[in-house]
Amino acid sequence: MTSFSNIWNHPKTSAAGLLIAVVTVASVLTQQGLTLGTAGTGTVVSLVSALATAFLGLLAKDPGDESTSASTGSTAKLSAWMLIALLLPLPFMEGCSGKTVAQNIVNWTPSLESAVATVNSTAALLTPADAAIFIAATAGFDVAANLLVAQAKAYLANPTAGVLALIQNQIVTLQQQVNTALLQAARITNTLSQQHALTAIQAVGTVVGAILALVQSISSKVAVAQMASQSTVKLAAVEPYLNNTKAAEIVAEHYDEPVLLARMQVAQAEAGAMRAGF
Repeated sequence: MTSFSNIWNHPKTSAAGLLIAVVTVASVLTQQGLTLGTAGTGTVVSLVSALATAFLGLLAKDPGDESTSASTGSTAKLSAWMLIALLLPLPFMEGCSGKTVAQNIVNWTPSLESAVATVNSTAALLTPADAAIFIAATAGFDVAANLLVAQAKAYLANPTAGVLALIQNQIVTLQQQVNTALLQAARITNTLSQQHALTAIQAVGTVVGAILALVQSISSKVAVAQMASQSTVKLAAVEPYLNNTKAAEIVAEHYDEPVLLARMQVAQAEAGAMRAGF
């Protein structure tokens, strides 16, 4: 009975929670390609999500009762959760233009180059035997990353289906190199060496995962299925070696956003990739 009474005693919070749930579910349905029909030039799901977002905005602007410090704190927390709900689909949301995604890939370039550079310098921290394994596992990172960035820049200059197909193929190639490297690094028996190796590879993998989500968002179902078919080392196989907390920190720093929001985005992107077959 207490739970039900709380609904009536705190209608604003209850309404916000319901609207947050609507936005979240709508985002998941959109990722799965479920539209529930059309509404004008859009879909029913997008319309419902937009309405829920609008109502969240109205609630966030409601001054409420700020007569006490407790109510002020509650309002601040509520506004924070509303902001999270409003931003949750970004930057991994569906519906971005090809050029926007290409620009996002280019924007990730400094982080990708830095992560790859860290990989190249990590071998010096490992034992000689472990370094040999690590170097062999990560040998293709430089070339694959540079090619992906070059293709994204080419798409910005000339946005064609042919160049997009090259990007789709290249991001899977790089993702597979990262996943394979994680499995090989996991075989390193020296605990300290293994930790250094996995951390370095994970940093590259975080950027690659973000780019994969972006490319997925502008790819047709057929194209995504074809990309997934090229993925032989699945995310499920490397998930035990991933540090999602560190991944969220990288994403949060890149987009200059709260880590809590970044954690949701990382989880959303990873779940979307797994559902697609990666």
